[in-house]
Amino acid sequence: MMDPRHLYGTDQPPPTRRRLVAGKAGVTLENGQLRHLRIGEVEAIRAISFLVRDRDWGTVQPEIADLKVEAGDQTHVSYRARYKIGAALLDARIALCLGPDSLVAEAVARAHGPVETNRAGFTVLHPIDDVAGAAVRVDHADGSVEETHFPGLIEPWQPFKDIVALTHHASGLKIECRFEGDVFEMEDQRQWGDASFKTYNRPLALPWPYTIGDGQEIRQAVRVSWSQAAVPAIVASRAGQAEGGGDFPETALLLTASQAREALGRPDDLRRIAPQRLLCHLDSSIGQGLRELRDFAALQAALPDPRYDLELIATCPPEGDLASEFEGHAQNLSASGLVPASIMVCPAVDRQSTPPGSAWPPCPPLADIHAAARAAFAGQVMGGGMASFFPELNRKRPPVDMLDFVSHGLCPIVHAADDLSVMETLEAVPHILASARAIIGAGEYRLGPSTIAMRQNPYGSRTIPNPGRQRICMTDNDPRQDGAFAAAWTLGLAASIAKAGVTVWTPAELYGPRGLIRADGSLRPVAAVVQALARLAGQKVGIAGVRDGLARLEVGATALIANLAPDARHGLPPFGWQTVPASSRS
Repeated sequence: MMDPRHLYGTDQPPPTRRRLVAGKAGVTLENGQLRHLRIGEVEAIRAISFLVRDRDWGTVQPEIADLKVEAGDQTHVSYRARYKIGAALLDARIALCLGPDSLVAEAVARAHGPVETNRAGFTVLHPIDDVAGAAVRVDHADGSVEETHFPGLIEPWQPFKDIVALTHHASGLKIECRFEGDVFEMEDQRQWGDASFKTYNRPLALPWPYTIGDGQEIRQAVRVSWSQAAVPAIVASRAGQAEGGGDFPETALLLTASQAREALGRPDDLRRIAPQRLLCHLDSSIGQGLRELRDFAALQAALPDPRYDLELIATCPPEGDLASEFEGHAQNLSASGLVPASIMVCPAVDRQSTPPGSAWPPCPPLADIHAAARAAFAGQVMGGGMASFFPELNRKRPPVDMLDFVSHGLCPIVHAADDLSVMETLEAVPHILASARAIIGAGEYRLGPSTIAMRQNPYGSRTIPNPGRQRICMTDNDPRQDGAFAAAWTLGLAASIAKAGVTVWTPAELYGPRGLIRADGSLRPVAAVVQALARLAGQKVGIAGVRDGLARLEVGATALIANLAPDARHGLPPFGWQTVPASSRS
């Protein structure tokens, strides 16, 4: 077996999994949650979990104790889960029962001390393949029934609210999922990169964080049942590998001013990677300006070959003078000597997400912001969108007609950070791209920084510290960036975006925890993938996509193949990749 540090960049082992079976039904038990409920070959439910979130939407990891599994005609599982939030505790007793035609999950949780949380309770995930766009029946608490369908394009807001039951069909099965103990609603998790529709308790329109009082008890249940039934007419298509079209995008690396200074002293670092572009990040809301622009300009003078794009986080106070602000930015740019190939403008306030039910923070209209920016930067290629992720773009759409390009980023560890969930985000990427294209239209589409770890958390007050180098959500330092895992995931991302008409993608920073080059100057494994992909810019894309744990990308005469699994497959080691002639098949 390979060294875990080589694969994952950490000694923390992957979680133990156990497959539970009853008749044709099977489900995987992993760290207390149930994953991939299948009836034969049909995936009915992606996951059922009792989850607790802190005030920054971080997932509180439970301490599991007294786990018991009793197999028979029905498989029974019970365990205790303890969630620590500050000085308080939430103790939950979980009971699970899998039968040949049903799955029941029940929980009783009691608070010890006041527990401050954004969410505590059952979460159910429906898969997206063969489900997105398909028919669904929604039962509501008032007894009404809604015959509708899962969203095709990604919904920015909750597609269904006040849910008592969801009933859908898959490959000849009728699958009903009933919820008890609270008010449940659904969000379209594809917009964060999750390959699922998520049904959760406590509506987002209610205040959060909220407090579960000392001694207060929570009782909830999820009951899933299935039977043979005819398939309704509305069925979605399955994403996967497809024939090609268009050119492979240019590769960019994100660069901060401090990284530009470092690169100036080590010019061979950039020459080794040879990206076509550098995305220079400037945040005026924290006082960055002329000094940082001069750092980028000095690097451009020494290494003029890449194109230097400016990502400008503008202050844009609600009562401020936009013309004066952007004229100041333009004067600083002129004085610095930096000659950008393009400028992408994002208001600072929009780096934080505005969830459903929350008040939008004060901000001038986007049309006014981009009009002022274009007037100040006359003759420049101007872009907009979000410096964060697709949900923010989807919920606050830019004035596309005023822009030369639109951009957003991607992060696979918003809701789940285990290895399997991160790889499953690649299933959702084509859905994000199609939904973004529906917003952008025929305009230029750039995919901004897209790394496993977050550079900034739109959903809380901070990114989550990770001194123990573990797999945790919303951290700015994920250990897998140091392992083969990141190389495989990045190649999978490239295969997933190759046919979408994206013109520029940014798969890494140059240095730092999300970078290609370590502090000692050595290259991380992912660097070789980015090097290989950068050489393919502008060449015609052939077959590209992800299917059955294999990423395949054919560009010109070259095919890159990656094993996305933790065991050897397709002649490749765990998370291994290779380059072969495009005419070959594996």
